[in-house]
Amino acid sequence: MALWNSRGLRGSQLEELINLTNEKYRENGLALIQKIPTPITPIDMDKTHGHITLAYFDKKSTVDYIGAVQGVPVCFDAKECATETFALHNVHEHQVVFMGDFEKQSGIAFLLIQFKSIDRYYYLRYAELKKFWDRAQQGGRKSFRTDELDEKFFFKEKGGFFVPYLEMIQKDLDEREE
Repeated sequence: MALWNSRGLRGSQLEELINLTNEKYRENGLALIQKIPTPITPIDMDKTHGHITLAYFDKKSTVDYIGAVQGVPVCFDAKECATETFALHNVHEHQVVFMGDFEKQSGIAFLLIQFKSIDRYYYLRYAELKKFWDRAQQGGRKSFRTDELDEKFFFKEKGGFFVPYLEMIQKDLDEREE
């Protein structure tokens, strides 16, 4: 049983930016992506403000987002990182398994990571995540650095989209065809 307090309820800035981007993609007929709520059971409430102050997760969640981009099924999780090193403990085994199963069903699974220290986003393809995950499981580094990542999958805000990840999905698809 995983517990969290009111700090965990705030939501992340990255998720807010992705939600705004997803709404714009939907309005333009480019994609339909939904945020998947994490099922929780409240334990304690702040009766004055009506906020949950303590709760537990009912079950393991899958990923943050799921949907379709121009007929292609996609699922992804959003992660924020303050430094140029991403700790793999921020990704859970059940998420890696779900993403692998999703890809086996001809979907595309990835992480969107915001590296705040360099003000850039990264589209981490499932295959790349799996490589780092397996390395950690075999006793290797339990993190990866930005200098280990494929430069062409870094991106920034542009074109009025806060987190414009559709171009990265296209690059991912193009590489899969090669």
